[in-house]
Amino acid sequence: MQVLNKKKELLSALDNFRKEGKSIGLVPTMGALHKGHLSLVEKSNKDNDITIISIFVNPTQFNDKSDLKNYPRTLNNDVKFIKTSGFCDIIFAPSVEEIYPEPDNREFNLGYVSTVMEGARRPGHFNGVAQIVSKLLYLVKPNKAYFGMKDFQQIAVIKSMVKLLSINVDIVSCPIVREIDGLALSSRNRLLTYEHRKNAPIIHQTLVDAAKKSSTLNVEDLKSFITNKINENKYLQVEYVEIVEQESLKIILDLKEKNSKVICIAVQAGNIRLIDNMVI
Repeated sequence: MQVLNKKKELLSALDNFRKEGKSIGLVPTMGALHKGHLSLVEKSNKDNDITIISIFVNPTQFNDKSDLKNYPRTLNNDVKFIKTSGFCDIIFAPSVEEIYPEPDNREFNLGYVSTVMEGARRPGHFNGVAQIVSKLLYLVKPNKAYFGMKDFQQIAVIKSMVKLLSINVDIVSCPIVREIDGLALSSRNRLLTYEHRKNAPIIHQTLVDAAKKSSTLNVEDLKSFITNKINENKYLQVEYVEIVEQESLKIILDLKEKNSKVICIAVQAGNIRLIDNMVI
């Protein structure tokens, strides 16, 4: 496994792989790796001859400067974690200057999927995601790129961006990986205090209970059930609950609709913001 920091080094390695006719999978990450990331790497390793994981904390997708400052950076541990897995061929860990030698002023018309939920509450976030993911896709030119379903809306945005830019890549969605107690794995989990971490699994358990009730409640009653149950816990505060159509992210008004529906939620746990979702 190689650890590369420069684009020219990566391009040289990629040229050699392509001359050998090898397929390439890309797993874009911001580091602080965990088993959820590893599941993406494993999936890429099964699907492709070569797997590349990028580790880059992208400044353009943070609308909160303190969030950017506090985001965990654990490159040495990440390299050890991935190396022992044996599933990855290259780690690409560039500097900010390497990725953005000059400001990226591109503005993307990502459509409706970028305007609801996270898009409404984190101005500029998805435009920053589109900037970095498009840069990585242009650079690596992978056959497939892998993203976790915890960031459910992000996947819809990336698919919109790929279509907008006519990038020839298959975007692969992979299931959420959870702790034994149900908490969705996230790099931000390590920033939770003991008490907030202890209580955070209530989010997933509430989504499980809500899924069971979805056949008997209307939309507003189901959203109220979720909000009230989580807010009963003094360590958690719901920011939003939405029920959306799985492909279009259209807000669901009637649970009797036959299309596939997803409950999406954002919860503040102290200073840390957690998101999760569940298909119903």
